Amino acid sequence: MLNILVAIPVDEGHKKRLDQAGEGCNFTFAQKEQVTAALVEQADAIFGNVDPKLFAHAKKLKLIQLLSAGADGYVDALPEGCVLCNTTGAFGLAISEHLLAMLFMFLKRMHQYRDNQAKSLWRDMGTVRSVEDLTVLVLGMGDIGGEFARKVKSLGAYVIGVRRKNADKPPYADEVYAGISTTELDALLERADVVTLVMPNTGETRGLMDKERISHMKKGAILLNVGRGNAVDTEALADAVERGDVLCGLDVTDPEPLPQTHRLWRMEGALITPHVSGFFHLKQTHDNMVEIAAKNISHLLKGEAFENVVDLKTGYRRS
Repeated sequence: MLNILVAIPVDEGHKKRLDQAGEGCNFTFAQKEQVTAALVEQADAIFGNVDPKLFAHAKKLKLIQLLSAGADGYVDALPEGCVLCNTTGAFGLAISEHLLAMLFMFLKRMHQYRDNQAKSLWRDMGTVRSVEDLTVLVLGMGDIGGEFARKVKSLGAYVIGVRRKNADKPPYADEVYAGISTTELDALLERADVVTLVMPNTGETRGLMDKERISHMKKGAILLNVGRGNAVDTEALADAVERGDVLCGLDVTDPEPLPQTHRLWRMEGALITPHVSGFFHLKQTHDNMVEIAAKNISHLLKGEAFENVVDLKTGYRRS
């Protein structure tokens, strides 16, 4: 009998689906904070992002099913003989809609009107913009970036996608590039009205949007980041927002949480949410996570190949 440790919140429907997939398995349900070394030692599989330090004595582990798309901190801590899987594919709906919400906030000046409301000010803030005819650059056009691209394309935007590899152009993109140089990226940044970052934490993405890259953005362009905060030089971005050169919508920051004293909090041109665009906030996302885990538990029992296996060299889902 396999021991499956589930360290994420689940409802009765989720438990039923997991039981169905892991018929005959022994399931232990615990909150992340309740997970001990003893629980991890007994587990053959774990569903959830438990503290990687607890893997030191996990000799039985065959599967770690993360609840996240990113695998930060887990690749180097993986026990021998264990496969690491993520939940890429679960977040497209939730995070693309979060991006769309932030974009519309800026285009229709809702951030300014909300500030005015707090001051009881009845004030016309002037002209607004439409998604139609905007050039939207998506850096990291996988599941989430692709879903956002599809949404803005349907609203009339011109979409440029950048991927790590595979430059095949889907119907929701006008241009797609793969493996481009910083010089080529600079040229794309100069064309974009909206720059969207949907990238994991890798050596290639850390610090990508530094002072130099940000300087190539159009005056008044909008930078949206829902990937990893360290893809952006926070101080260089804050300088650009403070000057009025760009606007930014951030669901991730570097550092994270963003310190209460940081100047970005007080800038009209910055919209900040506390890394909430994915997680469990949308029921469909939660259900998608459980479905991916259920399939992999079933694969484990049957000795089949897992889905969503993380490539330990790149940190991305293996093709």
